Order: sequence, then C-alpha cells, then structure tokens
Amino acid sequence: MPLRRGPTLLFVLVALLVPNVGIASTDDVGSIIERFVASQFPDALSHFWVINNTQWDGDEMIVDVNTVVLEQRLKAPVSSRFLLLIVAGHLEAAQSVPLEGEAECGAEVT
Repeated sequence: MPLRRGPTLLFVLVALLVPNVGIASTDDVGSIIERFVASQFPDALSHFWVINNTQWDGDEMIVDVNTVVLEQRLKAPVSSRFLLLIVAGHLEAAQSVPLEGEAECGAEVT
C-alpha cells in the first residue's frame, strides 16, 4: 500500500503547487476589475462592483460590470457600467455603456 500512495501524493502536490499559466481564474478577474475601478475613480472614498455577465472565447473574456462609487465631493454614490476586454489575464480595453438596457457581449462577427 505505501507504494501506491507515493504517486498519488506526488500528483496532488504537483497539482497544488504548479500554477495554471495563461488561465485567468476568478481571482485574477477580480484583481483586474479592482485595479480598473481604482484607476477610473482615484479620488473615491469607497467603491464596489458587481459582474453582470461574462463571455469567454479562448483566452479572451468580456466582462459586463457595474460599479458604485462614493466620491469625496459628491454626497450620493455614482453608478457606472463598463464592458471590459480581458485577454490572457490582462485588461486590453474598456468601454462605458448605459446603465439600463442590454449590453452586447458576444463574440465579434466578421
């Protein structure tokens, strides 16, 4: 029995210790969104964001995200909505979209 546990233990250790290179995990997406919101609203007292929808196409991901920001000079929070293009774990583009209505976050048609 001890010989069978060796390969299994080795496999588990390798799976836990070797990062998934090139794959954006949920944590990566959260960090990308957090950096984007912080750069868009550098003077904000506080903020939060919510992902409405995502669309994957290989290593590209389109994220529909709402933000709510409390700025120092304003008494009421400001809501915004963005489509973010994340490619291979990096923010490549951002577009502001109207808060109401549907945002098209499908694959590009050529």
